Amino acid sequence: MKKIVYCAGVDPTNAAPQGIDPNQPHPARRYNYWLGGKDNFAADRASGDELQRLFPKVRLGALANRALLQRATRFLTAEAGIRQFLDIGTGLPTADNTHEVAQRHAPDSRVVYVDNDPLVMVHARALLNSSPEGRTAYIEADLNDPESILANPTLSETLDLKQPVGLMLIAVLHFIHGHGSAQPIVRTLLDALPAGSYLVATHATSDFGTPEQQALYQQLIAQGKSDVWTRPHDEFAALFDGLELVEPGVVPASEWRPEPGAEIPERSDINVWTAVGRKP
Repeated sequence: MKKIVYCAGVDPTNAAPQGIDPNQPHPARRYNYWLGGKDNFAADRASGDELQRLFPKVRLGALANRALLQRATRFLTAEAGIRQFLDIGTGLPTADNTHEVAQRHAPDSRVVYVDNDPLVMVHARALLNSSPEGRTAYIEADLNDPESILANPTLSETLDLKQPVGLMLIAVLHFIHGHGSAQPIVRTLLDALPAGSYLVATHATSDFGTPEQQALYQQLIAQGKSDVWTRPHDEFAALFDGLELVEPGVVPASEWRPEPGAEIPERSDINVWTAVGRKP
C-alpha cells in the first residue's frame, strides 16, 4: 500500500487534501467532531451542531456507540477467540480503534479497515500502526458494493477467510437508505465468512423518540438535511437472521455488557440498537 504522510488534524483554514470537498459534510468527519476530534471541517461541524440542536442527546449516542465498539472487540478477542477483523465504515482514527483493542488482548490479531472517505485514507498511516505480531491494512471502498470489498486483494492478503472473522459494522448501516436495503449487503458479507465468525452491528433508531421527534426526523430525511436512515427494532434484528445472538441480544448500545458500575443512560438519550451474533 502506498505510504501516506500522516496529518495531525485538519488545517483550521479548511485547506483540504485533493479529492475532498470541505464544503460537503461527511458522516465520518461529523462523527469525529462529536467524539471531540479535530479531523473535520466547518461544514461537518455545522451539520453536527444542527443535528444536536434538534436532538440534544445525539452526541451521547456517538459516545455510547464508540464505547460499544471497544467492549465488543474485547469480547471477541478475549472470550470468543477471534483473531481477524473486517471493520467496515471505520471512520477517522481516534483512541482505541479496533486493532488497538484487539491487539491489546491478542497481539497477533489482524484487522482490515474499510471506509469511503478520502480523508480517512490521508490518515491511513495512523491506522496501519500494528503490533509486531499482528497486521492492519486499509481498503478505500464503499459498503454499497460489498463484492468489491470481498474481491480486494488487500483483504485476502491480510485475512484468512477460511478462519473465523469478526465483521464490524459500527454506525455505518444507517447510511444505507431504503427499507430492507441493508440486509442483502450484510448477507453478502456473512456468506463469504466461515462458521464461527461474528457480526457486530450498531444502528441509529427512532424507536425511543416521541411521535413529534419521529415526525421531525422523517422530515429531515425527506428534505435531505440528514443522511442517517433510522431503522426500527425488527428490521435491525433481521440483520442477524440465522445467527446465534450473544447475550443480552438486541439492546441499546449502552446496555450491551456495560462496564461494571457504569451508569446506564435513558434509551431515548442513546437511540442506537446493537447486537452481536455468531455464524453457526
